[in-house]
Amino acid sequence: MTPIRALIVDDEEPGRINLRYALADYALANDALAGQVPWQVAGECASAAAAREALAGNEIDVVFLDIQMPNESGLVLARELSQRPEPPLIVFVTAYNSYAVEAFEVHALDYLLKPFDDQRFAQAVERAQAMLAQRQRANYGAALRGYVQASVQASVQTPSPAYWRQLSVRSVGRIECVQLEDVLWMEAAGNYVELRMAARRVLHRVTLSRLEQHLDPAVYLRVHRSAIVRLEQVARLEANGDGSYQAVLRCGDSVPVSERYLPGVKARLTAPDRPQAV
Repeated sequence: MTPIRALIVDDEEPGRINLRYALADYALANDALAGQVPWQVAGECASAAAAREALAGNEIDVVFLDIQMPNESGLVLARELSQRPEPPLIVFVTAYNSYAVEAFEVHALDYLLKPFDDQRFAQAVERAQAMLAQRQRANYGAALRGYVQASVQASVQTPSPAYWRQLSVRSVGRIECVQLEDVLWMEAAGNYVELRMAARRVLHRVTLSRLEQHLDPAVYLRVHRSAIVRLEQVARLEANGDGSYQAVLRCGDSVPVSERYLPGVKARLTAPDRPQAV
C-alpha cells in the first residue's frame, strides 16, 4: 500500500523529535494490522518558509503544524494551503488556550494540545487516515478556509461582521458542509447543537451561545436558552394553558418560547421588515 506521507513543522527541535517518535511508535504498534496503511515522515521543517519549499517539491498527505512559530506563524502557512482545491490535511499542534482549541472543533479540524499523550495522538492519526480513505480533501479544504477566514476576522476589527453561511460538521471519517439556509431551527444538546433540517438532524460540536455569535440576527431568532429558529420559519406564536408560549414553525415543529425571550420574539414577529418564507 502507498504510505501516508507526513510533514512535521515545528520551530523547536524537541517538538519535531516528539512528533517523529510518536508517529514511529504508532506505526510500530499498528502497521502489522490487516489493512493498516503505513505512515512515512517525508520531512521535518523548522519554519513556515522551509515547509513551503518541502510542500512544493513533495506529495504530502498530512502536515503536523505548530501554530506558534517565530517570523511566520503556522496560521500563515495554513492560510496558503487553504487556497488549494485539495490541500493536505493539517493536524494543528498548539499550546493555545481552550477558546482557540474550540475554534478547531467548531470547524471540524484536528489538533494536538501540548503536551499530548499516545492515545490523543493515535486519535488524530486515525481521523486523518479515515478522511484520506474516504477522499475528503475537497470538503476538508472548505472547512480549513472557514477556519482561516474566522481567524483573520477575529484579529481584525471590522465595522460589519461576516456571518457564517455554512458549517463544517465532522462525522466518522467525513467532513460535511451544511448550508445554514437549509437549517430550519437549532436546539442545544450539551456541548453540541442539533441542526434541524427538513429531512434529517445533524449534531455539530459547538455550543448554542457560541454559534449565535456568528448568525445574522436579521435571519435568526433566539426563542429559548436551548433554541434558535430561522425567523421566516415561524408561522405563529401560541399561548399554552399554563401561560407559557410556543412558536409553531412552518415545518410542523413547535419550539418553546421562554419568558426571557418573549418580548423580543413578539417584536420581531410584528416588525414590518420581518423576512417571509419563500
